[in-house]
Amino acid sequence: MTDANPSYKSGPPMKPATAAKKLAIYLPATPQEFQDSALSHEQFVELQKNPPEWLQTLRREGPHPRPEVARKLGISITSLKNNDMDKPLTTAEIKALLEKQPEWLREARTKLASERDETGRQ
Repeated sequence: MTDANPSYKSGPPMKPATAAKKLAIYLPATPQEFQDSALSHEQFVELQKNPPEWLQTLRREGPHPRPEVARKLGISITSLKNNDMDKPLTTAEIKALLEKQPEWLREARTKLASERDETGRQ
């Protein structure tokens, strides 16, 4: 194999939705330029290594996508859906939920922890 074709080395361009998912960020909250353009592998790696200010702010403050909200709350995505919380939340909203600990959140956290504990014993 030769490096004559640099695009072969980097693969096909990554769609914005795929890049957002891999970066664990909420696509509609990204700059329009990010939403409108595909990324090369090199550009994606550069975003990971040296995130621009908008990416740092988005990761720090949100809004966060559903999988990230579930991870930060320590619950499953299914629990989010079952409790009408299936939406992007900011870091402040997540912190408020963790402080208030509504009953559904306590139950969902306990359930996921016990499921993980059982899986770990197998």
